Amino acid sequence: MIKVIQPGLFTTIQDGGRHGYRNIGIPTSGFMDQESAWAANKIVDNDREESLIEITLKGPTLLFNNNCTISITGGDFSPLINDMPIKMYKSINVKLGDTLKINNTKNGARCYLAISGGINVKSIFGSKSFLSNISESYYLRKGDEIKISDNSNNKILKKNNLKFKLNRSMEVFKGPEFDLLSIKVKNMLFKNEFTIRTNSRMAYNLEEKVQIGIKSIISSPVLPGSVQLTPSGKMIILHRDCQTTGGYPRILQLNKSSLNHLSQIKSNEKIKFSLINS
Repeated sequence: MIKVIQPGLFTTIQDGGRHGYRNIGIPTSGFMDQESAWAANKIVDNDREESLIEITLKGPTLLFNNNCTISITGGDFSPLINDMPIKMYKSINVKLGDTLKINNTKNGARCYLAISGGINVKSIFGSKSFLSNISESYYLRKGDEIKISDNSNNKILKKNNLKFKLNRSMEVFKGPEFDLLSIKVKNMLFKNEFTIRTNSRMAYNLEEKVQIGIKSIISSPVLPGSVQLTPSGKMIILHRDCQTTGGYPRILQLNKSSLNHLSQIKSNEKIKFSLINS
């Protein structure tokens, strides 16, 4: 059992996501940064899709009431156990009564805390991922108790060379409505940088306008990574908890790696699109 002493800014339980339910309007959800989450699970010898704790910008303080093996990956949040610094991307044996504090981020927007064996929470539509209106909780709160599936400790795990790298270059394919754009705007999309403004697990809003007055389309399927263009000329990049259909033109589509990279970009930081020639 792990008790939440302080929950942090937005701390959730996620796994590999809900698959096969978008036809009834249920988002995929799951790890925002799949690569970092997979690394965390690999380090503690879990299946890569196993449930873990996803932390955003400001981390929680957690009290361990069991012995267990953990790892922390993703952005650098300067984690401490009993006020002593611990290394990221390493397996750490935690003892009953230990307190883990995950601080504010120094680099990147999210980190991942994996516990050997995973987390024992109710699976809904094939996933333990928190999602508003689907799971019982949307984020962890002070006083919550997290059940651990496997309390085995002192695992002898192989060394690894995994590490975190922030990448602001977003590789994209042309979206279905890409050709609605003027030649000038098409060129600008891949020449200019764009600033991240408000963002969440649902979508990232970009500050700069590109083409005003483009017409809406008949509501059509969208995916995590779809780049929509609003009538005001601003772009929205959809992410893991996005809706399943939308009426804004889909001008670009991020590839899988870039969707992971985007999840580590904070507000006021810039990204640049790079077209994949297919």
